[in-house]
Amino acid sequence: MSDHKFSTNALHAGHDTTLNGGTRAVPIYQSTAYVFNNSDHAANLFGLAEFGNIYTRINNPTNDILEQRLAAIEGGVAALVTASGTAAIATTLMVLLKSGDHIVASNSLYGGTYNLLSVTLPRLGITTTFVDPSDPSNFGKAVKENTRAIFVESLGNPKLDVLDLKAISSEAKSAKIPFLVDNTVATPALLNPIEHGANIVIHSLTKYINGNGTALGGAIIDAGNFDWANGKFPEFTEPSAGYHGLVYHEAVGPIAFIIKARIEGLRDFGAALSPFNAFQIIQGLETLEIRVKKHSENALALAKWLETRSEVTWVNYPGLASSRFKAQSDAYLPKGQSGIVTFGVKGGFESAKKIADNTKLFSLLANIGDSKSLIIHPASTTHQQLDDAAQESTGVTKDLIRLSVGLEDLEDLKSDLENAFATIDKSVLA
Repeated sequence: MSDHKFSTNALHAGHDTTLNGGTRAVPIYQSTAYVFNNSDHAANLFGLAEFGNIYTRINNPTNDILEQRLAAIEGGVAALVTASGTAAIATTLMVLLKSGDHIVASNSLYGGTYNLLSVTLPRLGITTTFVDPSDPSNFGKAVKENTRAIFVESLGNPKLDVLDLKAISSEAKSAKIPFLVDNTVATPALLNPIEHGANIVIHSLTKYINGNGTALGGAIIDAGNFDWANGKFPEFTEPSAGYHGLVYHEAVGPIAFIIKARIEGLRDFGAALSPFNAFQIIQGLETLEIRVKKHSENALALAKWLETRSEVTWVNYPGLASSRFKAQSDAYLPKGQSGIVTFGVKGGFESAKKIADNTKLFSLLANIGDSKSLIIHPASTTHQQLDDAAQESTGVTKDLIRLSVGLEDLEDLKSDLENAFATIDKSVLA
């Protein structure tokens, strides 16, 4: 399928109808385990002498089609799906890292990811240095002898900073460590990080790729372009104690990471995606390109409208002419800037909460990427576990409202926000 374009791969990649009973739609293989032809067949599967289905925690035919499709649209060599986006991040890091290792990460990360890196992983002896990503050299300056990965979001949530992926990739290459990019907000319909030097791409499939708020899921896509035999990752070049002495780099070459993530990461941590959820996510993936185009158009138009409102003190959207990320947006996101808009309101914390409480079309909930429009006040919800300094570093201010702009009629969305603005205490608007 590598010769086909995005929209074709999103509909067809990975699904050979002759191998799936002639089904045009991808079937749901709701089975826990799979029958072996004989003991030798079973031994070959467990020994990686041949590929096939063993147990759904490790692989599943429905999940496999989704994985092949995701690898095709991101330009990777292989993919692995997980139970959630957070599971994809955690599985990636736990496969790569051990106690005593270090990560360099952008400080403009989703609050849950920031908490994983700053609080949870240090309990396991894995530490992170957070840097301002606006200067790519900050990543190289923060690299230590024990640094084993650079981690960023291609389009930060909720800071909406568009990173110079090529420059950051150069810093990772100089340090001989993998460059990990969470591409959830941009989606592969707008940006392919592998084209700009990423080694591993991560997604929360729950968001735009599923697109309708019905299924959790995550994905890890392996670009197949990192040299695991460079001396810094002996777990790929020395016999694996957890897999009967297998040497990953010798056995599977460019797909060494994704195979290790599957047969050790999924086996040991168990964050497998349900086949039913995989089926749901496939339905969303089929229309991703046209949906993200509309999300982006609505978001840009709404951001421009918000700039005209007297209740609003600032608006952040990478596609705006006023955005400090406009140049990077033009370079990396020429097809659109996705559906997230943030803005601040007069009256700060209390006014922002008031607006979030009084919309009707915009649903107040903790998600993004739904076909329906969503609203949240991060300082009091998704980022409340962070102190003020950490909130500010991730782009969260007390007055910030985050919109996930959906596919509704633009005029209806404007009217909904206008009615919510009318509930603000008039004294703060003077």
